[in-house]
Amino acid sequence: MQQEPTLASYTHEDFVKRPIALRVYQLEESGIAFAPHHHDWAQLAYTSEGIVVVTTEQGRWLVPPHHAVWIPAQKTHSISIRSAAKFIVIHIDASRMTRMSNDCGVLSVSPLLKELIATAEAVPRDYDPDTPEARLMSVILDQVQTAETAPLLLPLPTDERLLKLTSILMEDASEKRSLEELANSIGGSARNLSRLFKNETGMTFGKWRQQRRLMAAIEMLAEGKSITNIALDLGYDSVSAFISMFRQMMGVTPSRYFKSVHS
Repeated sequence: MQQEPTLASYTHEDFVKRPIALRVYQLEESGIAFAPHHHDWAQLAYTSEGIVVVTTEQGRWLVPPHHAVWIPAQKTHSISIRSAAKFIVIHIDASRMTRMSNDCGVLSVSPLLKELIATAEAVPRDYDPDTPEARLMSVILDQVQTAETAPLLLPLPTDERLLKLTSILMEDASEKRSLEELANSIGGSARNLSRLFKNETGMTFGKWRQQRRLMAAIEMLAEGKSITNIALDLGYDSVSAFISMFRQMMGVTPSRYFKSVHS
């Protein structure tokens, strides 16, 4: 993957007087990767176009259009650009975000927050305090702290046997074999693996498989694939079964979700 070295180029001095700074990346190609790193400040990684994946020790966070991933200060993370994207990095003084979680999380970006961020793109990094620009940034901070979360984490285990198991589904989200069949293929006990899987990821294996398919489906939607083709590619027996899963997980049908992230 192509490496982009400038993502972490801010220094702490950028935030001595300014609690929030914004930087826009218009990335015209996929396959760009930012190596694992961390910051003294908190960060919001937002995409108005394209798909971004953020990886931490917790797992993989999928960031579709008009979503953002919250990354606390000192949290080591890597970033992968999965398609051409307009990628906006918002660096925030961690002391201003006491209401935010100490863990990462994907946030839904409301229409209001979307417009605020779009307006802030033109604000210089050295904006003066007590100005309309500074007040705009303060409103963004407030909106971030009240944003709704989205269930777009795929937790990853650390046990070697479980990593073999999850790698099969990471390579092929349409994989249909039962846990028993998969356990046999890697030389383990389905009962032991099931118990260990829940302990390490907080999910049952079946729930994890469903989450993997959901995140694959969202990536495909963002690429413009049809709902019928996505259902077939992910191994669903029918389009209606796929739509039912998506609506259960995301609260809307795939077609409505697709429209909402591009509105």
